[in-house]
Amino acid sequence: MGDLWRSLRRTQVLNIIGLLGVLVFLNTNGVESRKRAQNLEFFEYPAISCRAHSASLEDFGGVGDGTTSNTKAFKAAIDHLSQFASDGGSQLFIPPGKWLTGSFNLTSHFTLYLHKDAVLLASQDESEWPLIKPLPSYGRGRDNAGGRYSSLIFGTNLTDVVITGDNGTIDGQGELWWTKFRAKELNYTRPYLVEILYSENIQISSLTLINSPSWNIHPTYCSNVIVQGVTILAPVTSPNTDGINPDSCTNTRIEDCYIVSGDDCVAVKSGWDEYGIAFGMPTKQLVIRRLTCISPFSAVIALGSEMSGGIEDVRAEDITAIDSESGVRIKTAVGRGGFVKDIYVRGMAMKTMKWVFWMTGNYGDHPDNNYDPKALPVIQNINYRDIVAENVTMAARLEGIPGDTFSEICISNVTVGLTAKPKKLQWNCTNVEGISSAVTPKPCELLPDQGPEKITQCNFPEDSLPIDNIKVRSCYYKYF
Repeated sequence: MGDLWRSLRRTQVLNIIGLLGVLVFLNTNGVESRKRAQNLEFFEYPAISCRAHSASLEDFGGVGDGTTSNTKAFKAAIDHLSQFASDGGSQLFIPPGKWLTGSFNLTSHFTLYLHKDAVLLASQDESEWPLIKPLPSYGRGRDNAGGRYSSLIFGTNLTDVVITGDNGTIDGQGELWWTKFRAKELNYTRPYLVEILYSENIQISSLTLINSPSWNIHPTYCSNVIVQGVTILAPVTSPNTDGINPDSCTNTRIEDCYIVSGDDCVAVKSGWDEYGIAFGMPTKQLVIRRLTCISPFSAVIALGSEMSGGIEDVRAEDITAIDSESGVRIKTAVGRGGFVKDIYVRGMAMKTMKWVFWMTGNYGDHPDNNYDPKALPVIQNINYRDIVAENVTMAARLEGIPGDTFSEICISNVTVGLTAKPKKLQWNCTNVEGISSAVTPKPCELLPDQGPEKITQCNFPEDSLPIDNIKVRSCYYKYF
């Protein structure tokens, strides 16, 4: 009887222990559920396309400690997500942390989303930057005659790509590259931060890009491109850290961007000398609006110098320039061929400028000695209006090419306030032709003032371009 009693007591105790275990488990599970609910982050963001499938870089072994390479994790994640291209597309979430990585390639119908506390750190290891061929419209790399390093974020022959975030950061860690470039220790052209080739329907938005090894954003041979709400920062003495360079692109919109740069804030391009002429793909239908630029040694907006495929129908408005070398600068030369035409600029506010207007017809810098000296550029129908500038050293340098006059230049409703020690000659004009109206100080004789009885308002198209018809949607991501 005693043994039976003891056996029953053991069974009872074990049952009680088991029950307590279940209760503890349920209670703990409830706590974890509450914690997960409390840690749930819900992101809403505007994009040209939303996605049906999502993943985090952590799901593929990503480590955001700033020292572990995530190049393989990015490749694994994007390779996996590429299978959903025809099934609603996919998005890759980059959580808070510092994510060291070399170059990686994107896929179509894809979104790369950076959390506001996420930083992509570009690798300092050159082996993590694959070599690729020069662009066909350039014939060589920009820094060296050979190939070039692939950009940090790269893609070619893509459709429907979004690179965005809640102002997450992409850090190119460019100091190493700048030092090697200045010391002539690089055998190949430096990488860019973002380069997309031969693609359509591209959005780059709501990000901060800092310290690029060279150019920051370089869409090339693309159509339907939106760059919006991007901040780009680099030391003003850093070499060739252009902000946004649309290159042989059609239907592009750049808006609401803030750029501090060691080179041009926006540089519009279309190929270099004989290579650009042969490739023959212009940049056209480009809108630039609400841009703020600081670039003490370069232009706010540059057209060229690589413009051999042509540049046409560029509309820039509501531009703020602070402590920059020049406003909208046309850069070309004998041998470039191509054209820069139908350029419309209005509503610029400038403070502390070297030149307000600058056109350069002697910008040499050829890729090789095989350019055609008979290939003369056509510069035509250039319109500037409604511009106010202060603390300016010189109003304008307009230098066409002998025997190749820059024509149909119109400048109206412009007031240029001069610095305490301005240049004695305020307008230096050669080989240009056009008109002016209501411009102070008085322009050169090659741009005759139309007089108060015939006030001219330079052209600015009132119709919209197709890129303005592309609408964004509200997209979502849930992160635990």
